Amino acid sequence: MPHTDPGLSSGSHDTRETRDVPLPPELRALLTDCHRQPVLPEAPGTGPLLDNLAGWGPAGTPAGPFALVPVRPDRDLDRITAWMNDPAVAAFWELAGPPETTAEHLRGQLDGDGRSVPCLGVLAGVPMSYWEIYRADLDPLARHYPARPHDTGIHLLIGAGGDRSRGLGSALLRATADLVLDHRPHCTRVVAEPDLRNTASVAAFLTGGFRYCDEIELPGKRAALMVRDRAHRHLF
Repeated sequence: MPHTDPGLSSGSHDTRETRDVPLPPELRALLTDCHRQPVLPEAPGTGPLLDNLAGWGPAGTPAGPFALVPVRPDRDLDRITAWMNDPAVAAFWELAGPPETTAEHLRGQLDGDGRSVPCLGVLAGVPMSYWEIYRADLDPLARHYPARPHDTGIHLLIGAGGDRSRGLGSALLRATADLVLDHRPHCTRVVAEPDLRNTASVAAFLTGGFRYCDEIELPGKRAALMVRDRAHRHLF
């Protein structure tokens, strides 16, 4: 399980394994009811498991409005592939290669049930980062920490080198976590698991309002479990 960049990149998860984690019965029933309706396929990010992420709208940051826009491979694949081939990103995401490599990674989420949504981070109208917003309580990560229902996880990378290592990552982490908490009323905390070797990334989470909770062993890395709590968000 790859993760985290010197500027800011918190890594990805194995989407094939994620799809093997069974849904709780009440969520299976919800999805079954939704799929009984004779409608066109949903656009990315509009499913119930992440409370219609596509409709969340922007958050304010010191650098301008920031929005999560669900990925469309026909529009975004070349851009994300270029980011994945940046050596600073590839060192932790391990997805360098041709567009087919990135497309396969995206497909694992886009063909799933909506528990993980790949997004572009758009700052002041400019796509400049890649994010994965996912149900941590329904992810293999939940086997490694005491997960709570509706825990929501984030992975990210900042695409352009000029946007890294200048404090922007912390502002975007705070904005994204607060978007989750504002639009997912049943979610009490946002979690992340950057690689412990990436001290710059861990520091960015701390500055972005997350607290260090634990050190956990994950496939392929030892990680810092970072948490932003709804109950304490006004304090940090």
